[in-house]
Amino acid sequence: MIAIRPARSMLVLLAAGLAVGFPALQGDAKSRPPVVVTPPAPPPQPPPIQGVFLNSRMLNDAAAYQAYMQRATGISPAFTDGASVAAALRTGASYEPQALIRGAMSLGAIAALQEPAFVASVRAAGQNANARRLVLNRVIAEPGYIFTFPGAAAASRNAKQAIGGAGLRLLATGKAVKQSAYDIQHQAWSKDFVADRDARLAAVKAGSSTAAAPAPDVAAGLARGITGGAPLTPSSNPIVSFQTPMIAKAMALAAFAALGEAGDAAYDRLTYLTSEPNTGYCLSMAKLNLNQCLAVAKPHYEDVFCLGEHVLSDTGACMARAGGGLMVLEVRTRPMAKLPPPRVGARGGRPAHRHR
Repeated sequence: MIAIRPARSMLVLLAAGLAVGFPALQGDAKSRPPVVVTPPAPPPQPPPIQGVFLNSRMLNDAAAYQAYMQRATGISPAFTDGASVAAALRTGASYEPQALIRGAMSLGAIAALQEPAFVASVRAAGQNANARRLVLNRVIAEPGYIFTFPGAAAASRNAKQAIGGAGLRLLATGKAVKQSAYDIQHQAWSKDFVADRDARLAAVKAGSSTAAAPAPDVAAGLARGITGGAPLTPSSNPIVSFQTPMIAKAMALAAFAALGEAGDAAYDRLTYLTSEPNTGYCLSMAKLNLNQCLAVAKPHYEDVFCLGEHVLSDTGACMARAGGGLMVLEVRTRPMAKLPPPRVGARGGRPAHRHR
């Protein structure tokens, strides 16, 4: 094999070209500006968690509920004339069922927000926008999830006292008023017929279809209570150990508020947390029974019975049952009647059967 070698002249030219080119390349590199590499911009930071608050409409709903409960539980059974009965009847019947439920839910959420451990644990789980979305989506999908947060047990007790406790107090007022329907019958005025009974029934129906007027001073106090400025007065009514659908929704609403997601713009999409079909049906039946009772009532003491039984007791029972109040079942025992002797031919006290 013959090796091919480059000519000597070609090697000389290549060496000369390299010697001339290196200084030129170095000069071009010195004349060019340095290349600056800009790092990519950091991703945008998620918005921080806003303050703990409820929108103004829910605050007004809660204030109207609290104001109604204070007026209704303040009805005295010591009636003195027909005018006092009529005034008490208008006061007790002046609520619209769905508005009462909205107010109860909102007040329950406010009461739950007054448990610092619960609020802190919810906010810790939603430190950024993505975490908040995951938490709230799970709260919506799993009603029981909200009770797994630290402090949830104490927060739910607060909600039960705000809703169920108020219902128990109203139920007790109703029992006292119902008893007075029997006690006042020895007074002559109680047996007089109610004047213009049709107008009285129409006025009660009108009051039952109109939502209570907002109470701005009460709403302002509730707003301060969310941040610990004016806490709700604690009560010690007996409550159940389990959770009800109304309490679960009130707690979920409190979670939205704790994460700053219950502002004015969120009112419409949170309305599913302020409705409860079973309680709505219960209150609607109470209203129906009241109207039927007043339609046939004639003397004043019968109006007192309608007030105590179907306005105060029935409404209080609906709210106590939905809000986790412990209702004691009253059992009235009667002496056992003496059974008549068995008939002749009977077996074991039963009529004898003829066999064909």
